[in-house]
Amino acid sequence: MSDKPLMPKATAVWLVDNTSLTFEQIAEFCGMHPLEVKGIADEDVAKGIKGIDPVASGQLTREQIEEAEGKPDMRLKMAPAKYKMPHVKQKKTPRYTPVSKRQDKPDAIYWLLRNHAELTDADLMKLIGTTKATIAKIRDRGHWNSQNIKAVDPVTLGLCSQIELDFVVSRAAARKPRVSRKADGTGMKSVEETTGADSQNENDA
Repeated sequence: MSDKPLMPKATAVWLVDNTSLTFEQIAEFCGMHPLEVKGIADEDVAKGIKGIDPVASGQLTREQIEEAEGKPDMRLKMAPAKYKMPHVKQKKTPRYTPVSKRQDKPDAIYWLLRNHAELTDADLMKLIGTTKATIAKIRDRGHWNSQNIKAVDPVTLGLCSQIELDFVVSRAAARKPRVSRKADGTGMKSVEETTGADSQNENDA
């Protein structure tokens, strides 16, 4: 069983609106950064996301919340599951998008390109169910309908869930440090760089 709620942002929205827990308590329980929780309180983050009651879903108890409200240093823990669900191995199948929503894909792709530049084409293809050629055309403004494409959150369009989007973004963020180290030259040096100094010393001698 996971030690984080199934829908962390929606849970955080509910806790911010309905409890006096600190941002740090909510952030740790939901697996978020305290500044992100503060953004929810300031209505700068998670706009349009409906809060989910973790007590009703069995993820927290009201007694635990009330105790934590009086103890800012107390950390919330997931309540034990009432029922043990059997593990079901799901087969990987291509993402199917209803015909009525396929026309929304360019808007979703454009939104992701603008707001999550860290995502690769492969991430976008899996999340939205599109092709690399379509992504390239939208990125280069070479799509046949470029003039009418506007950035719209794919969750709002119903092309993916908030959980799926959060997972792909967090995975890309974890990947970013490795890429940036190579980009700024702080990665492993070449053979020429590591042996150049020795060769220079021999020539000077």
